[in-house]
Amino acid sequence: MSASRSDARTGDLYHLREAGLIRTTPFGVGRHRTSLVVLTERGRDLLESRRLHGDEREQVFYAGAVKPRELTHDSQAYRAYLRAAERLTGQGVDIRRVVLDYELKRDYQRFLQERNRARRRPEAAVEQEPPTVEDWARDHDLPVLDGHVQFPDVRIEYERPDGRREVENVEVVTPHYRGALAAAKARSGFTCYHSGGRGRIGGGHGRSGGRPFDPRVAENLLS
Repeated sequence: MSASRSDARTGDLYHLREAGLIRTTPFGVGRHRTSLVVLTERGRDLLESRRLHGDEREQVFYAGAVKPRELTHDSQAYRAYLRAAERLTGQGVDIRRVVLDYELKRDYQRFLQERNRARRRPEAAVEQEPPTVEDWARDHDLPVLDGHVQFPDVRIEYERPDGRREVENVEVVTPHYRGALAAAKARSGFTCYHSGGRGRIGGGHGRSGGRPFDPRVAENLLS
């Protein structure tokens, strides 16, 4: 998208804001000042109403800032997503969905709660043992290191030209990564990016996979 079209005062963002579909908010990290663009509830509802159903794993849309205290980290994760998405689309793949760490951790907590409930049922002694943490992690293409499931900052689900569905797990590495945490992320196989914007520092790819909101709408505001 050209700079004129993405201008918050005259371009597409202006018209989306005037229609009540998005709102912009000032944001700063250190000396860097910019603006963030988020959906309003009306904007989210419009996307939901235009959703094409049929895939059991649909893109989740959010209104507003889900976790205001984590905006700095989220903006870094967004930059990492843009870099990974550019590389993947350059390989001819079709990005089908973007999943946040919050969604993966939420699903994991639901699994643990259901597993605990199953164990407390009277018939649990004669029933088959419920799935293990390792089973759940394997089904969700996530590694388990030292007994702990490792969650990426962002997961990109994509489809190759031959129809294969795969995932790439993306992690933002900050200067605060030390000791066991740094070692675990290094062993996870995630594709890692420096938070300072110095690019990819290694990683790997997942295995298995609707379409996210076009990131080019806000790319100029976060670059």
